[in-house]
Amino acid sequence: MEPELLQKLVDRSLTKEELLKMVRQDFDLLPILLEGINSSKAAIRYGCAKVLMDLSEEDPEKLYPYMALFIDLLDSKYRILTWNALAIIANLTKVDVDKKFDAVFAKYYNMMNDEYMVTVANVVGNSSKIALAKPYLVPKIADELLKVENISVTPHLTEECKRVIAQKAIKSIDPFFEEIEDKETVVSFVKRHLNSPRETLRTTAENFLKKWVQQASA
Repeated sequence: MEPELLQKLVDRSLTKEELLKMVRQDFDLLPILLEGINSSKAAIRYGCAKVLMDLSEEDPEKLYPYMALFIDLLDSKYRILTWNALAIIANLTKVDVDKKFDAVFAKYYNMMNDEYMVTVANVVGNSSKIALAKPYLVPKIADELLKVENISVTPHLTEECKRVIAQKAIKSIDPFFEEIEDKETVVSFVKRHLNSPRETLRTTAENFLKKWVQQASA
């Protein structure tokens, strides 16, 4: 039987925003949310996951004790929960004093081999948070992001999807580019997308090079 509080997500007498506000005021409600992500009811499952994702951004230290649970969610049969977990784990790296993320680095980045574009895009898009929280992982993270050109095409991940992901990779690298030692490899990667058929990718590549390459030669 679901807790009465979570049932309200099903009949919509409680919004995710209202639930978030309640938990912010009383973190003793956290265990109820963590239980809720295992619910058979989609409204509860995804409602709780969304609130936990928002909390991980604002109060990562409150969720950090449960990091193992979010790591387990990477294997969830529900793709949306996996996507939420990818974001939550990235948010928790800023308080990861026990280097729990480091232990699952390979598992996290192995998600870039997933057949679904959104999964890959979530790994790529959250990488800058991890790199900024853990500068010593920058070389490994940069290496992983530069592999996006080699992603296999699937029915759920087309060539156009790969271009979207490449664009995300450039945007993700931007905040920690200064920390990267092998800048030339990154610049070469970006330059390869200057003639992309995807206009926004071309623009992202141009802006990146304008910012970093011209700045370096100034």
